[in-house]
Amino acid sequence: MAAEGGKIDPMHQFLIEPLFGRTWEIAGYNIAFTNSALFMVVTLACIWLFMLGGMKRELVPGRWQAAVEGCTGFIANMMHANIGPKGKAFTPYVFSLFMFILVANLVGMLPLGIVPGLHAFTVTSHLTVTGVLAIITFAIVLIVGFGKHGLHFFSLFVPQGTPMLMVPLLFVIELFSFLVRPFSLGLRLFVAMTAGHILLKVLAGFVISGANAGIGTALIVSIPSFVLMIGITLLELLVCAIQAYVFALLASLYLNDAINLH
Repeated sequence: MAAEGGKIDPMHQFLIEPLFGRTWEIAGYNIAFTNSALFMVVTLACIWLFMLGGMKRELVPGRWQAAVEGCTGFIANMMHANIGPKGKAFTPYVFSLFMFILVANLVGMLPLGIVPGLHAFTVTSHLTVTGVLAIITFAIVLIVGFGKHGLHFFSLFVPQGTPMLMVPLLFVIELFSFLVRPFSLGLRLFVAMTAGHILLKVLAGFVISGANAGIGTALIVSIPSFVLMIGITLLELLVCAIQAYVFALLASLYLNDAINLH
C-alpha cells in the first residue's frame, strides 16, 4: 500500500510498473515486462495447471477431474441453452473467456500484501484488458454474423412485424444499441473490479491509520473497518465469479444473435 505524506493512496494498486527496474523499447514503443504482464502469465499458468490436473480421464473421477468437468459442462450447457447445437463450435472460446476472467479476478484477491514489497495485481481492473476481451468477442460476432448471413445480418436490427414507417427509426436505435455492446461489456467488468478493490484499500487504510493513532481510535475505527473489510472481501469473491459468468453469458447471447438472428 503506497503512502505519501502519511496518506494512503488506494489507486496505487492499479499502477502498471516495469519489473526488474528496467524498460525496453522497440521503435519508440515500451515493451517492458510489467506487473500486469506477470499476473497475466500467472493467470494462464493457474488455468493450465487446473486443466492439466483435471484431464486424466479416469473412470472414477477424482475431485480435481470433477471440478474441471463441472466447469466445462457448465459452459457447454450454457452455450446449448442460449444458442442450441450450433453453439458447440464456440464453447472453447467462451470457456476460455470465463476461465481467464474468473482466475484473473481471484488471483487479484490474493493477500500478497502481507509480504513486504508485494501486492496482488488485478488485470481485469484495467479497461485495456477488459476492452480487448470485449472487442475480440464483438469482432467474432461480426465475422460470424456477416459470414453466415451476409447483408441479411442487418435484419437483426429490424424486429419482425415492424411497420414500414417505423423501420428507419428502429434500425438506427437497434444499430446504436448493438454498437454499444463492446463498450458496456468491457466497462461492466472494469468498473466492478476497480470499485471493489478501491473500497477494500480504503477500509485497509482506516484499519492501519486507526491502529497507529492509538488504542481508542483503534476500537472505534480499526475494528469496525476490519469487520466490514472481511464482509466486503467475501462479497468481492462472489463478484469475481458473477462478473466472469455475466461476461460469458453475454458473449453467448451476442453469438446467438449472430448465428440465429434472434
